[in-house]
Parts: sequence; C-alpha cells; structure tokens
Amino acid sequence: MSATPILAPLPTPNLEKRRHQIYPVLDEADLEHVRQFGTQQRYRDGAAVFAAGQARPAILFILRGQLLLRRHDGLGVNEAMALLGPGQFSGEEGQLAGRPAMEDGWAVGELETLALLSESLRMLLVAQAELGERIVRSLILRRVILMQRNSGGPVIVAPHGHPGIRDLERFLSSNAHPYSLHDPEHDPAAAALAEGLRPGPDDWPLVFCPGSEPKRNPSLAELGRCIGLLQECDPGKVWDVAVVGGGPAGLATAVYAASEGLSVVVLETFSYGGQAAASARIENYLGFPTGISGGALTGRAYVQAEKFGVEVAIPASATCLDRDSDQLRMTLCEGLGTVRARSVVLACGARYRRPSLANLKRLEGRGVYYWASSLETRLCKGHEVILVGGGNSAGQAAVFLAGHAARVHVLVRRDGLAATMSNYLIERIAATPNISLHTCAEIAGLVDTDKGLERVQVRDLRSGLETEYDIRHVFLFIGADPNTGWLHGSDIEVDRNGFICTGSDVTVAADKPRKMLETSMPGVFAIGDVRAGSTKRVAAAVGEGAAVVAQIHQYLGEAGA
Repeated sequence: MSATPILAPLPTPNLEKRRHQIYPVLDEADLEHVRQFGTQQRYRDGAAVFAAGQARPAILFILRGQLLLRRHDGLGVNEAMALLGPGQFSGEEGQLAGRPAMEDGWAVGELETLALLSESLRMLLVAQAELGERIVRSLILRRVILMQRNSGGPVIVAPHGHPGIRDLERFLSSNAHPYSLHDPEHDPAAAALAEGLRPGPDDWPLVFCPGSEPKRNPSLAELGRCIGLLQECDPGKVWDVAVVGGGPAGLATAVYAASEGLSVVVLETFSYGGQAAASARIENYLGFPTGISGGALTGRAYVQAEKFGVEVAIPASATCLDRDSDQLRMTLCEGLGTVRARSVVLACGARYRRPSLANLKRLEGRGVYYWASSLETRLCKGHEVILVGGGNSAGQAAVFLAGHAARVHVLVRRDGLAATMSNYLIERIAATPNISLHTCAEIAGLVDTDKGLERVQVRDLRSGLETEYDIRHVFLFIGADPNTGWLHGSDIEVDRNGFICTGSDVTVAADKPRKMLETSMPGVFAIGDVRAGSTKRVAAAVGEGAAVVAQIHQYLGEAGA
C-alpha cells in the first residue's frame, strides 16, 4: 500500500520534513483495528463528502478511491490541499471533540471509507496506543497547517484599526483557531461580503463562519458557538466532575479524572491554558531542560483532555454556585443555561491586577496589554515599549518582547528584582542589551487620543520627578487577584485576601473533617492559584490538579454517587 501524492506544498520547511507524520499511511493491520470502531460508507465519484462548517463530521479512513481536501477561505478561494488515498484518513485536532469541519472533502473515483465519529475515534485511540499516537500527532499537525493557511475559520471583516477586532483576534488565536482578517476598503471580496449585509456603524466587525449565518459585532459567546467551542448545555445531564477554569490546574484535573472513567466538563471564560498560556518560555518545569512555551505546554494538555472525552466549553463563565438536593449547580452567564455535577473543582485562578489610572479601561487592547503574544509583537515591532512588573512572568515577557521591540523599559517599584524574580531571568535581562531596568519607578499617567495610547508619564518614587515618554505600548504584569467574586453569596469560605480556604483552613463547622483540597461546601474542591496557601507555580498547579482526583473519588464513594 503506497501513499498518494500531496497536491499542495506544506507551509514551512519544518512541516515539509514531517509530511510522513501529517499524512501517514496505515497498513492492513492498522485498518483492521479501525474496522472494530468504524462503519463502512461509500461515495460516488465527484460527490461532496463533507464541507467546512459541517457539524460533527466523521473522520474517514480510506479503503478504496481517493479523497480530495480543499482549503475553505470564506472568500471563494478553495485551492486543493491534499489528495488522500487508501490507508490515509481525513480530519484534524477538532474532530477529537466533534467540532465542525475546516476543509471541504470531495470523492475522486468510487470512494469507500470507514467512518468514525468522535466518540468512536477516542475509543480507538485508547484501545490502540501506538496507532493512536500516530493519529493524534497527525491531527495536531494538520491543525497547524490550517492555521497557517487560514482554512475553515471565521472571516472577520472590519475597517482597519476597528477596536472590536482586538478581542475577536485574541480569542481565536489564544484557542489556536484559524481565522482571517480583511479590510473592506482594500479587499474587494470582503467589500462584497459586507455590501450584502449593509452594516451600520454598530454592526462592525462582521464575522462569517463556514456553515452559519453572518454575525454582526458578535459577542465572544456567539463566536464560540459559531466555531463549535461552545456547545449547548444538556439540562438533563449530570456530570461527575465540573471544573471551573481551563488553566494548568483545571486541565490536569480534567485529564486525570476523564482517564479514570469520570465524565468531565471544563468551563473556561476565555481560552484554555489560563495565564500560563501567555508565558513565552517556562524553563523550570520538570522534564523540559530547554524550556517550553506556556502555549505549547497547555495546548498539549488541552488535546489530552479532548482525547479522553472531556467537554471543554469556551467561553463559559459561571455566575453562581449552589446545591440542589444531592447535586451541585452552576448557572452560566449570557443565558447559556445550567451545569449540574456531583462534584465541582474550582480552578478559576486569578484576574489581572489593574493600577488606578483614570483612562486605563478604555486603553485596554488599544495600547495597554496584560499579556505578550505574537499579536502584540506585531503591533510593537520596532517600537519602544514599557513593561511594568518584577515577577517571573514579567521577566519572561520582557525577554520575549526584546526580540521584537526596539527597546523594553522594565519598571519596578522596588530597588531591584532579586526579591521577586528567579535568578536565571535576572541574568538574562541583564545580558539583553535592549532591556532597560528602571527601579523605584511607576506609571503616573497615560495620555491617549482617539487612536489609542500616545504617551506615558513615569514617576521616580525617590525624587518624585515625572518623565514623559513617547511610547504607545504598555504591558502590565503586576500580579493578579483571586477570581472569586462570582462566589459571593455561596457557602464557599475565603480568606481576607479572597483566596478559597480548603482542608484544615476551613473554619465552618462540619460533620466530618474536610479533605485537604475540599472547601467549606462538601463536594466542592479548590486547586491552583485560587486556593489559599497554594504555591503559585505551574508544576504545583498540575500536582494539585492530579491530587484532587483521588479526593473526588473518595467523596463520590462516600456520597454513593
């Protein structure tokens, strides 16, 4: 059995070298394993097999004939991407969770396949570990290609610089979802799309998702539904575990719990990975001597969760938590419904701390940022920037930005970094020629115009003198506060700083002692940064995420669930 030719060149030389992993050819023994989980399907020559935007497409393993994959860019350009033959298969990472297709598929010749929906695919991956490894690696790499070619994702149409673009772009890129952005003033195809909707001033941005109606200035929840990240709640379903927060702690709980047979849903407000995903490089995480980016680490955890059948809902924010008989109940915002579970794990982390500056809110995303990703580096390339903060996250961001910005001015209120930052980062900052450290300094004011941030006023805390810089990009890494405001009115006990009390720290009277990670509400656990007394490190968060699963099993056993 031999591979058929791939029609389109792969986007980068590195991917070209991995062609055999992206489009592997399974042998007869492999296909015998697939037959145990698939159903046979046939298509005539020229038939449309699936289309971008189609809900819950099956992954097709080809037995006879060929399958032509075409890129779907939403603007009428549908170039051929690959021609798959016997032993090869369709799909990408999203199919692990049954998300919409991102390509168009056409039969070439009489096509005979084995079709596996997401549930059957996950059963195959678990049952056949070595085959599953090859399939998952292929699906992940194909998602990378789709992102680089902007295939199958939303088309965002808006005038250049429109403020509504920023959140949509960050949401999609943070969740590793393809998209393309077009200015109708310079792109005739985008102008034609916009003309059909006759948008008013409040309708921008326009969003066109494959297989669904155009959206006018959509909320993130609407966009999440559009691309399949946010599914409708089943009001009758009771989950074994509901996890609030998709950072390292929450994803660890999801992976370990689901791998042990528990049904798990994760509710995440913006993107998987939490604040850890914004780290340019984590160098002290066990097992990665050369370091790993937060996005890569949490992205792998996210795929692991999908592989074990975890349902990750993004964006889904809980507004309250209470108990209804023997079940825990969380109400979601934006009318998304109610999630019911036998146990709840609070891994909701922290919210970015904001300095008291009068015009800060209106400059967020327009010159003021709380993270440093590839989107921000495009905006500030070749310009000077200010970064405020002296912790490890600030140090990692400073080094990352220094590779793109003309100069990075680091502001800290202390007289140095030794008390708050790891030594290896301090040494790296000192060795980076375009990073300037300003000690005993703070931002005194932000000067803005209709276009965004224009200048920054910096105060020397020793002399009181203020200096104004013509800088249009400020990055704030000044810590975070616990994300527990939504729990007010519940029975969850927090300490004086708002962090959740667990185990022996719980002061509320109880019939029996609380488990180490259990809160004042039986069956509700807290892990990671939001827990009082936790170690604020990625490795510690992952450890607590794994440890809590044993306590959940114990609780469910005692409750007879």
